[in-house]
Amino acid sequence: MVTVREKKGNALFSVRVQPRASKTAVSGPYAGGLKITLKAAPVDDAANRECCRLFAGMFGIADGRVHVVSGRSSRSKSVMLDGISSREAEEAFDRFGL
Repeated sequence: MVTVREKKGNALFSVRVQPRASKTAVSGPYAGGLKITLKAAPVDDAANRECCRLFAGMFGIADGRVHVVSGRSSRSKSVMLDGISSREAEEAFDRFGL
């Protein structure tokens, strides 16, 4: 199960990233957050941008509403979804089987 916190009305959750993978996808739960694989390399912020695009697509929101708020140069990151409450995010993760 994914632990989702709320900060100023926005959902915040942890992500563990594996860059340079064969495909971009959510692998599953990992230590209270999510593990994801990204095709992008961790160069020039490409992996962070791809991470944001992945979650924007999952939630049907614009890429600009998804932010890596900590861990920009680390494999462990915190991701925030603007305008999505923690309850909405938890319900969505449940629908995705996460």
